[in-house]
Amino acid sequence: MSGNTFGTLFRLSTFGESHGAALGGTIEGCPSGIALTEADIQRELDLRKPGQGGIAATARKEPDAVRILSGVFEGKTTGTSIGFIIENTDQRSRDYGDIMEKWRPGHADFGFDQKYGFRDYRGGGRSSGRETVSRVVGGAVAMQLLATQGISIHAYTVELGGIKAPSITPAGAQQRPYFASDDAVVDAWNERVLAVKKDGDTLGGIVQIEALGVPAGLGEPVFDKLDALLAHALMSVGSVKGVEIGQGFETARMLGSENNDGMDAQGFTSNNCGGSLGGISNGMPVIARAAIKPIPSIAKEQQTVTRSGEPCTMQVKGRHDICAIPRVVPVLKSMVALVLADLLLQQSKQFFSPVSGVVEPRGFDE
Repeated sequence: MSGNTFGTLFRLSTFGESHGAALGGTIEGCPSGIALTEADIQRELDLRKPGQGGIAATARKEPDAVRILSGVFEGKTTGTSIGFIIENTDQRSRDYGDIMEKWRPGHADFGFDQKYGFRDYRGGGRSSGRETVSRVVGGAVAMQLLATQGISIHAYTVELGGIKAPSITPAGAQQRPYFASDDAVVDAWNERVLAVKKDGDTLGGIVQIEALGVPAGLGEPVFDKLDALLAHALMSVGSVKGVEIGQGFETARMLGSENNDGMDAQGFTSNNCGGSLGGISNGMPVIARAAIKPIPSIAKEQQTVTRSGEPCTMQVKGRHDICAIPRVVPVLKSMVALVLADLLLQQSKQFFSPVSGVVEPRGFDE
């Protein structure tokens, strides 16, 4: 098992390295007849491409132009495998010559050497954040499928560099710097980024993802709980070190009477569970948060060792973001889309009409 495929019925398989010729993949299981063009995918890719992070962004410039190779005809999916490719055009592999024999603190260098006995040291190879470009393509296709069922996914930043947004106002977040959840916090985040950048360091943050219109009934009750699959999907992104569903860790500080979501004739009266009970969606918005670690490539001198075990110091060269936010935001949105698209197809095999594919949650009076 190489770990390059995600999903059961709706499956994304990816390939490519950050300094190779291209990245790409295949998407299997997408039903036929879904409206899809390269422009639909490009809209999402443009949200994560290098240079889109404002003052926190890398200087690397990549157009990240997607080319669909198969599975789409006359603007609609054919039901067969969707193949795609994104060429790398602005690599500077010479920046990484110094780390050929050194292990970078905070990176996957040591683990790759132990696993394979060999590694692509140019920007981290397969472990580079650049591999997420293929996830965004898969997520864009998944979102086209979900849209046919009235499901939409939104993501925004609620904390950066230890500074929390004072409120969450998702409307307009996609147009704000950092995909900020509140206009009022942007200036403070800019100041924090500039100060940390001047010091040669990096920042982390917290991103919230919200899926609206998710019907009740998605997810399996034991090992494949909706919560578990979301955690798997989000934690598979290299910069993510923690995931919460709903109130998450805050529930450990609550009483049962505070945490339980009450119900009335119209449905649930609160959403502390984040749209999932018993691992199955309950018709409320699905809400998850991901903790993003600081970018490990920093300009400060760090202590490490060579592959032969000799102590040494190093400074990471190259072009790097100060923070994975905002470019990681569309990646996280895509991973949630992949989970929901897969579960929607699985549920259609169990309960929903295979003809229309329309998801109709049961009401309380049925």
